[in-house]
Amino acid sequence: MRLKLVPEKTSVDFFRHWRLTFGASAVAMVLSLVVFFIMGLNFGIDFRGGTSIRTEAQAPVDIAAYRAAIMPLGKGDIAITEVFDPAFGADRNVAMVRIQAQEGTEAITPEQINNIRAALVEVDPTLTFAAVESVGPKVSGELIRSAVISVVLALSAVLFYIWLRFEWQFSVGAVAALVHDVVLTIGIFSLLQIRFDLAIIAALLTIVGYSLNDTVVVFDRVRENLIKYKKRPLKEVLTLSINETLSRTVMTSVTTLLALLSLFILGGDVIRGFVFAMIWGVIVGTYSSVFVASAVLLRLGVKRDWSKNSGDTAGTQFGVKEG
Repeated sequence: MRLKLVPEKTSVDFFRHWRLTFGASAVAMVLSLVVFFIMGLNFGIDFRGGTSIRTEAQAPVDIAAYRAAIMPLGKGDIAITEVFDPAFGADRNVAMVRIQAQEGTEAITPEQINNIRAALVEVDPTLTFAAVESVGPKVSGELIRSAVISVVLALSAVLFYIWLRFEWQFSVGAVAALVHDVVLTIGIFSLLQIRFDLAIIAALLTIVGYSLNDTVVVFDRVRENLIKYKKRPLKEVLTLSINETLSRTVMTSVTTLLALLSLFILGGDVIRGFVFAMIWGVIVGTYSSVFVASAVLLRLGVKRDWSKNSGDTAGTQFGVKEG
């Protein structure tokens, strides 16, 4: 007996309100960009430069007392947050202390770390430093540039790959879906002010790969059906293709989400931002494969027989006509 999340044969009309769903995606992207420009990202130490210290103590975390102890040291901007993580247990009171990059130094010195430890121990003698990470301002600037370049190159490689494998209309649809996923992920991180560091860049690149894989599966079936059903309207062929791959799409997404949810709950604070980005990426990536990539393909149109050269009208003769 096999588990079936969806019936083997479905006939869902995904394009019944395609203008509405596509418009909603466009609005969501615009809102994500607005939130990003207004609120910005909560850059981690990787991008902002500075020192991140994770403390553990037997007594409950007193953020006000921690801040009062460190401020006289003149370290500039200090952010202190208590870390709530089931993996730590009730007897481990964990806090994250972030100190801005110091002028004239690439990283905080061991002497400065000892001064901070001594100040916090006066508040709680049981307090220990579990982890210390430092990144200089120059290094953080290079990391930002490298991160942006890596994402742009990934999207460019995807555009080239899809263009070679299919037609340019397919590549436009695939890249539109990928940009949709990346922009919405950045928007949700900006809105919730979740820490944005190198791990999130890795998550963004993973999301690109996941979304592309899902889109290519659908596009492969679309191309097969376009050759098989040469007389059917493009909208019907797209709907048929998505329904034929729906079981695979749902099963892949659900099993991936089960693993990610386990990591999100039990994996700890260190990887929680990465896992959240992956969960969000799987959801929006699955959505965009159907309601963004396929909708763009529906609008642009595509030729029906790859064995013949259809000339300049290949990309438009079966597109959606307004009027």
